[in-house]
Amino acid sequence: MKTRWGILSTAKIGTRKVIPAIQKALNCEVVAISSRSLEQAEKAALELGIAKAYSSYEALLADPEIDIIYNPLPNHLHVPYTIKALQAGKHVLCEKPIALNSKEALTLIEATKNYPHLKVMEAFMYRFHPQWIQVKQLADSGAIGKVKCIHSHFSFYNNDPLNTRNILKIGGGALLDVGCYCISFPRFIFGKEPERVISLIDRDPEMKIDRLSSAMLDFANSQTATFTSSIQLMYGQWAEIMGTSGRIVVDIPVNAPNDRPTKITLVNNEGSEDILFDAVDQYTLEAEQFANAVINNLPVPTPLSDALENMRVIDALFESEKEKRWVTL
Repeated sequence: MKTRWGILSTAKIGTRKVIPAIQKALNCEVVAISSRSLEQAEKAALELGIAKAYSSYEALLADPEIDIIYNPLPNHLHVPYTIKALQAGKHVLCEKPIALNSKEALTLIEATKNYPHLKVMEAFMYRFHPQWIQVKQLADSGAIGKVKCIHSHFSFYNNDPLNTRNILKIGGGALLDVGCYCISFPRFIFGKEPERVISLIDRDPEMKIDRLSSAMLDFANSQTATFTSSIQLMYGQWAEIMGTSGRIVVDIPVNAPNDRPTKITLVNNEGSEDILFDAVDQYTLEAEQFANAVINNLPVPTPLSDALENMRVIDALFESEKEKRWVTL
């Protein structure tokens, strides 16, 4: 059985990464794409081999031959159009961040209660990559002793004022765009939520978005996480998990390539070991597992409760910026 997917918008993340990945999934088929410009929708449909193109998101949502919606719209449209998709009887895979803030995320969670037969999941694709599954297994098994701290970094440079990432009122800024990954990593590895957080945020003087955000997360019991995220620094990403008797280094924690092997490095007192992973497409794995939950009526791999907790940390970091102090969650 194949699930039939409809794509909201011709956003680059969809046309360049996610749609080709969904098309490789054995239990998925992309049948339609939409844009507010019919010309753009038809162009993308032709390039990607998609049968139907719509000139509005609403027209795509009304298509009875679509089972699942992929929502890569700008951040401020994640919750509104996910709810519209639910009202149209569609399951939804929504890009991160799930919402602009935790209050909006709660609005979505409340809305899903009216559609218990429909699935909604936030698209944190990194969790489906074998390298992170292995990292989690190593951390849980005690391979590096007791995990005590996690450091991560994710940055790139984009100062285009017309780019959605740089428009404050629609959810632009480093924390919502890339810092959300650095928050998700330690929550995933520690398997719990931070008790308090503190941030140091630098805002663009013109666009007002957080262009450079650093933070510390206190998970109690001497377990911490630190990170820096930026959309005005040279491109770079890495993650390091430190334990009492070893550490794990993840070279490319977020945008793992789909055309070459990836590796993590396990280091302890005996030396270091590179653990290699065959080339896979983490977006394909994500789509397959979400579709499997739809087909077999199973819980989604990452529940909305997890998405809500990530948003609560982001909210607390913005509160810390304003209050200039530790904020308790």
